[in-house]
Amino acid sequence: MTSGLIGDFCASFLDSSHEQFRATCAAFTREEVAPYVQEWEEREEFDRSLYTKAGEAGLLGPSFPEEYGGGGGDLFHAMISTEELLRAGSTGVVAGLGSLGIALPPILTLGSEEQKQRFIPPCLTGERIAALAITEPGAGSDVAGVTTRAEQDGQHYVLNGSKLYVTSGVRADQVTVLARTGPDPHAGLTFFVVDRDTPGYSVSRALKKTGWRASDTAELAFTDMRVPAANRLGEEGSGFICLMHTFLHERLFLSNFGYATAEVCYDEALAYAKQREAFGKPIVKHQAVRHKLAEMATQVLAAKVLTYQCVALAKESACTPAQAAMAKNFTAEVARAVSHEAVQIFGGMGYMRETLVERLSRDARLLSIGGGTSEVMKEIIGRMF
Repeated sequence: MTSGLIGDFCASFLDSSHEQFRATCAAFTREEVAPYVQEWEEREEFDRSLYTKAGEAGLLGPSFPEEYGGGGGDLFHAMISTEELLRAGSTGVVAGLGSLGIALPPILTLGSEEQKQRFIPPCLTGERIAALAITEPGAGSDVAGVTTRAEQDGQHYVLNGSKLYVTSGVRADQVTVLARTGPDPHAGLTFFVVDRDTPGYSVSRALKKTGWRASDTAELAFTDMRVPAANRLGEEGSGFICLMHTFLHERLFLSNFGYATAEVCYDEALAYAKQREAFGKPIVKHQAVRHKLAEMATQVLAAKVLTYQCVALAKESACTPAQAAMAKNFTAEVARAVSHEAVQIFGGMGYMRETLVERLSRDARLLSIGGGTSEVMKEIIGRMF
């Protein structure tokens, strides 16, 4: 449960619908996720049935429009889902279930009504898994370097290229792919929705990661893959502007991962410090530990409030790329620092793979890399000067 000071401070951003949804997410996490996390982490994938269970519980797409099977809520409903699911101690599970959160927005933004009805509802029920494919072996944060090509041939586009670090890419049924349709570095980019059964589509390899182990991550290859023109999203060249909007929301959700990771680690460390004794008293009574916990609580609160404020702005389409970059960088650093101190408070037990703080300390390392590195975020922020 969220610690009082932190939860109370952020309560002004939420209403009764958010708290009701939190209770639903918490119950789902207790019953369907927490008992199996250790097994999934060791297996490096979670049961596919979890998608349909999460869909039935309303945890997939809580902020998507109701007409497409979503919950009709706002961004805070999606943030709350992450907060509660992360209490099971596996960012990989949250990332895997949440890959639709970055794969479907380009469809929602650019797609025709027919495309929205075709591609979105099956993912929100958990029937189909969706992934987003942007990064390539030679192009990461600099999307102008994308080389995967899509050339029109009658009623189809022929795609050739490869994509890397695709979350849910091993099992994805549909992938939202950014490809080059023209020579301009930015205006030559277009989104397509690709079905995994398309000839020429292949999963080159499942990638082994330091953290986020319960989520599958893939390298994909496209070889003379013929994609129907009806699967192109928007007009040719419309991909870059849509991608910038997608990136902003992805960075806010990575900020969500950051403060939520830190909050779980802080809560776990506080509970452990109250029951673990050393030198005749609980270690929370030792000044060195109390000061660690005081600093951790302050960092978590600052990270959470910053993210909540950015989300409140994003609800009104008023959050800037620089503000989202600030939130991402700050929360990534807080997640790293707080998870490190949590492991320290746990001592030897904190280094054991059976503990939440051990897993989350590994998971936290990705937050300063994924969705744009900290260095790239600083460049975005620096453009304000």
